[in-house]
Amino acid sequence: MSLHLASALPEGNDRPRSGPQRYVPFSEHLGLAVERAEGGESVVSVALRPELLNNHGNGHGGVLMTLLDSAMAHAALSRVDYAREVVTVDMHIAFMRPASGPLQAQGRATGGGRSVCFCEATVTDANGDVAARAMGTFRYRDPV
Repeated sequence: MSLHLASALPEGNDRPRSGPQRYVPFSEHLGLAVERAEGGESVVSVALRPELLNNHGNGHGGVLMTLLDSAMAHAALSRVDYAREVVTVDMHIAFMRPASGPLQAQGRATGGGRSVCFCEATVTDANGDVAARAMGTFRYRDPV
């Protein structure tokens, strides 16, 4: 299942606010693409552009954090077949190395219950090197 947030959604107010192809303006702005989200696992990617780099010429930490957050949120959502919404309650990130090139985050729901979901995610670069890891807690809520 390939969900490209930046290009697959119609223009205007008829963009979906929930479900696997939800419209998230910030994700679209960054160019995040949900490549897979099912069974409590997800893969989200981004192609780094000049405006997404830090002053050292590598992926900005905020971009990596957003990529990790998105991967974990989609993992949590896919665990409940997108029947509910999630909000990030807590997130811990470890930056391992500078990130460059296209990046991919793999997210996984690791536990929780009816009201919260615990997740983890890893960002890798084109060489498969780990750039960052995260753990997060997401609260489920009914769709708005």
